[in-house]
Amino acid sequence: MAELIGAPFGALLRRMLREHEREGKVFDLPARKFWHGARDLDTSVRFHGRTAANPLGPAAGPQDQMAQNIVLSWLAGSRILELKTIQINDRLALPRPCIDATTVGYNVEWSQELRLEDSLREYVAGSMLLDVLKADNLLGLPSDRLKQDTILDMSVGYDLAGIRSPQVRGWIESMKDARAHVEALRAEIPDDLRRWRDLDFATRLSDQITLSTFHGCPAGEIEGIVRFLLTEMDVHVTVKLNPTLLGRQAVDSVLHDVLGYHEVRTRAEDFDKDLQWSQALEITDRLSEVARSRGRTFQVKFSNTLVVRNHRAFFPASEAVMYLSGGPLHVITLALVDKYRRARPEVAISFSAGVDAQNFPDCVALGFTPITTCTDLLRPGGYGRLPRYMALLEERMRALGATRLGDYVVRAFGRGEEAVSAETRDGPARGSVLAALAGGADVRAAAEAAEPGLFDRIVRRAAVLNTPLVAARAAADPRYQAEKNRVAPRKIGSHLALFDCINCDKCLPVCPNDANFVYETGPLSVEYGRFVVREGTVTSVPAGTFVVTKAHQIANFQDFCNECGNCDVFCPEDGGPYIEKPRFFGSLQAWTALHGRDGFFVARRAEGDAMWARIRGREYRLDVQAAGHARFTDGVITVEVRHPERRPLRAEARADAPEGHALDFSAYLNMALALDGVLDLRRSNPVNAAVSEARASEEGRTA
Repeated sequence: MAELIGAPFGALLRRMLREHEREGKVFDLPARKFWHGARDLDTSVRFHGRTAANPLGPAAGPQDQMAQNIVLSWLAGSRILELKTIQINDRLALPRPCIDATTVGYNVEWSQELRLEDSLREYVAGSMLLDVLKADNLLGLPSDRLKQDTILDMSVGYDLAGIRSPQVRGWIESMKDARAHVEALRAEIPDDLRRWRDLDFATRLSDQITLSTFHGCPAGEIEGIVRFLLTEMDVHVTVKLNPTLLGRQAVDSVLHDVLGYHEVRTRAEDFDKDLQWSQALEITDRLSEVARSRGRTFQVKFSNTLVVRNHRAFFPASEAVMYLSGGPLHVITLALVDKYRRARPEVAISFSAGVDAQNFPDCVALGFTPITTCTDLLRPGGYGRLPRYMALLEERMRALGATRLGDYVVRAFGRGEEAVSAETRDGPARGSVLAALAGGADVRAAAEAAEPGLFDRIVRRAAVLNTPLVAARAAADPRYQAEKNRVAPRKIGSHLALFDCINCDKCLPVCPNDANFVYETGPLSVEYGRFVVREGTVTSVPAGTFVVTKAHQIANFQDFCNECGNCDVFCPEDGGPYIEKPRFFGSLQAWTALHGRDGFFVARRAEGDAMWARIRGREYRLDVQAAGHARFTDGVITVEVRHPERRPLRAEARADAPEGHALDFSAYLNMALALDGVLDLRRSNPVNAAVSEARASEEGRTA
């Protein structure tokens, strides 16, 4: 199984800055998709006592497990990033593919695939890259830090024994105080970027945790974990709860009767073993009191994914269950929130279930903080879908005359007067606030003038009153129904090849880790031969014509690819970009370790560029000298090549070369074309990110 490997910090930093300067994008996200924030609106929120510029962010999933994920989420508008869940078992072997976003959303992956120390490094690196972006004023907001305020939210699982282990405790402490890890990465900043070595990087990355537990985790176990985190680890806690709390009958009714997903089947045992409703309320009360006594905050999150039977052929048959997300979960979870708020209206709620741009403003009107999304970002556009979330919210705010999120919550569904009346006595205070509400004036100013803290209470009350309206609206919305979500992404019947495709580029943004990338080649049509050992000498025989028709090519960076399969889902052609397109490794060690997979490793060295390749299971090496000559070999036959012209000069075989052994020169053409393309510094990619301009100039290879 392919494993994720983080890039060296210096390479990430160089690529981020170079790509923005030269191409107007960062990690393939174009600058037009960056979220800058509206200067006339305040979308900031408070979460566990800290300020974030808005309530939006990725859920603990594939969009925030590596440093480049964190940067991409942030640039597109995320300001509360729930980092992917870590656990003591960091040697997971997950099935592949593991994500099925074909229609609604299913997955069989559930926690960080990196080792604990590697996850920590990625999160520290991501935080440091954000500090560089802020210091570099990339968003163009020199005097408006409110648009940059960001919270990193740890996500930890799954049982008390694992979380109490020295490894996980140490990991949490390192997130609370990352000075040693920051200094280690600071030392990796290369000389050509030395100006960033003295930046005052944040070292207290997070003091809060969203707890994720296994489906079926006992109530006592959940309570024990939260108590441990609040007391011994001294962090704020959000506990993620499961949609099973709504009850199987209610969940099945929504799935089958309301939405029409008759093929989706739940299992009784998952509801029976999971946290029960009365238990959830009881532990909420006790844990809220523990948090208050410790000067910490406690809240809940709705919801985790819903465990259902694996009824599709997408995942291996060995997987009896899969986890539902997307539109159906949105409707189910809103119904659960409505039920919970009727019982515990005072408890703050985070929300994640089928969130997208269209329903995000409604979620904000319910006072959720944060509001996290995952499945929607797996669709075409990827992270670039996030700015529309905020744009639609800003439109709604302006239409209501609300300049702050609190005012928006109060005004969003016309329940403001009821909220004010519920939180005030009849008299001047109520009258002044109602007058401000009716006249489009500043409700917050009027409420706070009447009584400190009154505005926050009115906002909370309005959020509760809005909840049944939003839940009912979602249940009645045709776009969540099965008949609207049956059509799979279109396939056109052709099969991907190593070079050339229809160039739709859908595979780039749908990859959460930015593993797929573009490089440029020139069109090429050249006749080539096969070199064959015959009676101790090497002869050449014609073999065919090597043809590449397009300049725009797609490749895959294996270190960033966990073979989730999402790029295959949305590619109009068959075969899968992560399988068929050139696969580049970040190190020779990684290339060697995954010996069963075709792919390339490229090294730029003082004596010239080198490439190791595995094509259809056979291994080759190409060494390019500065003078334009190259040596191409499979270890048996070696061909001297005039590299710029891609013309063979001479060939020789090992003394013990077996009779009839053949070396196909098309392998060289594949390698040469890819090598020159990915090392062209005019276009940034994860392969050439390690190459500085100074180094390229010294070697005489600057494009």
